[in-house]
Amino acid sequence: MTRLISRIDTTPAPEPGFIGEGHTAVEVVRSTALAATDPFVLLMDDRLDLPVRRIIGGPHPHAGLETVTLILEGGLFDRDEGPMEAGDVVWMTAGRGIIHNEAVEAEGRTRILQLWIALPASDRNLPPRFQIIPRDQAPVVRAPGAEARLYSGASGSTASTTANRVPVTMIDLKLEPKATFRQDLPASYNGFVYVIEGAVRVGGETVVAGQTGWFGPSEAADLVLEATDGGARLVLYAGKPISEPLIQHGPFVADSAATINEHFRRYRAGEFVNMSELHPTEPAHAAL
Repeated sequence: MTRLISRIDTTPAPEPGFIGEGHTAVEVVRSTALAATDPFVLLMDDRLDLPVRRIIGGPHPHAGLETVTLILEGGLFDRDEGPMEAGDVVWMTAGRGIIHNEAVEAEGRTRILQLWIALPASDRNLPPRFQIIPRDQAPVVRAPGAEARLYSGASGSTASTTANRVPVTMIDLKLEPKATFRQDLPASYNGFVYVIEGAVRVGGETVVAGQTGWFGPSEAADLVLEATDGGARLVLYAGKPISEPLIQHGPFVADSAATINEHFRRYRAGEFVNMSELHPTEPAHAAL
């Protein structure tokens, strides 16, 4: 038995982004059905084309979630995170409150995926932290015609050392034409593949560039990904559902409107930590 795709979603066309000219964005995963996407809250695909280097974001708060930023193409410079290039990842645990991205700059063509993952109630009061995972430090799993860069979780006997809180498997996978890659996942995991280039077959369904293919918890552990004639690149996100009441409002995730309001109060009162006050955490045993 292998995992089957339960639904395929086609992403909307890119829309103008928040920084103005030169920025478009695609809302890949929306926060409108959190029980169905648990533990994933949101995934944005931001595309930048800036002829002159400029600041692309200001300080903003987060609480109650983890954010995962993957540079697909190009690069960024962040005062706190330093220079980031294609394949680098920043994994941030907002916990009880952080002020994120106080000074980010970009130039040229850049493409970024940012994922939001809900923290369980037991972790929402943790002190904030972040970890930088350079591309060349992420483990790589290879099979004939396949290269899987592992940013969280495990693949076969290879395990990531990312210090995330929510058990998540995250893989940037490149497949040559007709190549196959097999990934074991815990039975409880919910997840999806987001196809960046080409097309991939999963459990008899074909998911093409610009689509997500979702799969839910299953007795089958084996996820089989087979590229079509043109090859494929995709990002696999799979994680253990929190199975708790969840709501999202703006940059916050919580269990109730009252808690969301408390996040806003604490933020306005200056109780959130600035990212510039933190240092990256050291690699640790990942949550598998």
